[in-house]
Amino acid sequence: MVRVRHLSIRNFRAIRAMDWAPSAGINCLIGPGDSGKSSVLEAIDLCLGARRSARFSDTDFHLLNVAHPIQITVTVGALPDELLNLDTYGEFLRGFDTNTKLVEDEPHADIETVLSVQLQVGADLEPVWSLFSNRAVAQGIERGLAWKHRALLAPARIGQYASTHLSWNRSSVLNRLTEERPDLGAELARAARDARAGFGNQASAQLAQTLQTVALTAANLGVHVGQPQALLDAHAVSIGDGAIALHDQAGVPLHALGTGSARLLTAGLQRAAAQASTIALVDEVEYGLEPHRLKRLLDSLGAKEANAPLQVFLTTHSPVALRELSSSQLFIVRKQTDFHEVRAPGLSDHVQSTLRTDPEAFLARSLLVCEGASEIGLARGLDQYWTEHNHPSFFALGGSYVNAGGSTPDLCLQRSLALRRLGYRVMVFIDADKPHTQTLLDEVVREGIDVLTWQQGQALEDAIFFGLPDQAIDALLAFAEEEKGTETVAEHIRSRSSGTLTLDQIKASRAQGVPYAPPTRQMLGQAARTRNGWFKNVTAFQHVGRRIVGPYALQSAHEFLNLVNQLRGWTRAAGD
Repeated sequence: MVRVRHLSIRNFRAIRAMDWAPSAGINCLIGPGDSGKSSVLEAIDLCLGARRSARFSDTDFHLLNVAHPIQITVTVGALPDELLNLDTYGEFLRGFDTNTKLVEDEPHADIETVLSVQLQVGADLEPVWSLFSNRAVAQGIERGLAWKHRALLAPARIGQYASTHLSWNRSSVLNRLTEERPDLGAELARAARDARAGFGNQASAQLAQTLQTVALTAANLGVHVGQPQALLDAHAVSIGDGAIALHDQAGVPLHALGTGSARLLTAGLQRAAAQASTIALVDEVEYGLEPHRLKRLLDSLGAKEANAPLQVFLTTHSPVALRELSSSQLFIVRKQTDFHEVRAPGLSDHVQSTLRTDPEAFLARSLLVCEGASEIGLARGLDQYWTEHNHPSFFALGGSYVNAGGSTPDLCLQRSLALRRLGYRVMVFIDADKPHTQTLLDEVVREGIDVLTWQQGQALEDAIFFGLPDQAIDALLAFAEEEKGTETVAEHIRSRSSGTLTLDQIKASRAQGVPYAPPTRQMLGQAARTRNGWFKNVTAFQHVGRRIVGPYALQSAHEFLNLVNQLRGWTRAAGD
C-alpha cells in the first residue's frame, strides 16, 4: 500500500518552494483561487506517473523563469519488497521520520525506509526522471526506477475525463483490477484489414469522379500511383491500447456516461484496485456530481474509514464536500512571500464545529465570526444595503460568516483564534451584555483579530433601540408586530415595563410627535431580546439591517454609527 510521505516542489507554476508531509489517507487541499492547489496534484502526477515523456513550456516555470529548473521530489513509503531490494536500489533507499515529518538520507531501524523519485526540467524543456539521495549524488551514481516499478507507483488521475479509465488502455485502472489482459492478436488485426477492404469497395464507387481526377493529375505530373483507391488509412484503423472498452448491457460504451457517473465509477474501480495502485488524484472533486453522489464518491474514496484504503489528494470548492470530511483531512494551502505553506487544522473542537455548521468559511479569505444568528443577520442585511448603493458585496470579496453558537462571548473569541491561526483574516462580532475573559480578549487582539462590540452592558437589541433615530424605532416596532403579532409584542412591553407602559401608549405618543425617551428605548431593547425575541434569527435581522439600520445609520447616535462604519470598512477591505 504505497504512500506519499513527503513532497518537495521547486519553481513549478505558481509555486516557488513548497515542502509538505501529507497524511496517509484523504488530503483535501483548500484555499483561495490561484493558491496552487491544482499545481500540487499536477506535480505528484508528473513525478510519479507512468509516462516516458511529458510536454512542458515556459509557463510551467515559476514566473516563467527558465533559469531556475523545475524540481519535484516525491518520497514514497510503505514500499513493497521489490522496491526495498538492496542490490537494485540500495544507494537510493532513505528514511522518513513519522514524528518529525522529515526525510533523512540514511535509513535506519527507527524510521521508515523510503525512496525519493525526482523530476527535473531545465531550460531545454526536457523532463528527466530519476531516483534521488544525497549519497548517490556524492558518488555520482544515477539511476531511474524500472518501468514496472514506475507503473507500480503511478497514481490514478480521476479527472474531468475519467472515462479514459473505462477502456483497457495502458494507464487504465482496469489493468490494475486483475492480472487478466485482453489479447488483441491476429483476430483483431484481421478485423482491421477486413474493415479497410470493405470500406474501400464502397468508397471507390462513391468517389469515382474524384479518384479519376486524382489519376489524371498524377499521370500528368509523372507521379506513378496507378488507379488510386479510397481505403481506410492503415494507421487510422490500427487496433491497439484502448480498442477494447466497457459497454453496458445494451451495447452502449460506458465512456458515453455523464462526467459525474464516469468519475463515480472510476473512483469505485480505483478502490477495488487499491492493492495494485493506492494513490488517487481528484481535482475539483465536486465536478459533475449532485450533492448526494458527491457524498457517495467521498465514501468510495474512504473518507469515513479509520484505515484508509487509498491515499487521496483532492481539491474542492464545495461546502458539501467539506461537511463530509473531518478537519484532520483538510489542508489549507497558503501562498506566502517566497514559499507555499500547507497548514493542517487538526482536530480542534472549534475547527470541527465550524466545518459542520459553516463549511463555506474554510473556502473564504475573510471571516466575520459572530456570537450568534442575530449578528450574522444584521451584518448580512447591512452588506446587502451597501451593495445596493454600489459597494462590492462581502461575499464577492471572498468573505464569509461563522456562527459561534450564541452562548458566550468567550466561545466566539476562542473560535476566532482557532481560525485566525489557520491564516484567515478575522473579525469577531460580540455582545457586551455578558462578561468576557480579559486575558482571552487580549490574546485575540495580539493575534491581529478585529473586535466589534457594543457599549458596555449592551446586547445587539439594546444597541439598535438606543442608537437609531425615532423613525427607525417606529419601523422596528412595526416589523416586530408583523413578525410576532401585535399581542405578543404588547405582552412583552407590558412585562418588561412591569405594567407601566403599553404598546398603545407608545403609539399614541408617537402620533403626537413625542420622541422616544431613554427609559422607553431601554425597555424596548430588553423586550426585543426576550427568549422568544422579536428578531432572533438570520432572516429577521437581515431585514432589520437592510431595511432599517442601513437607511437610518447616518442619523443614528455617534457610537452606533462608528460601529457600523467599522463593520463596513472591514468588510469592504476583504479583497485586499
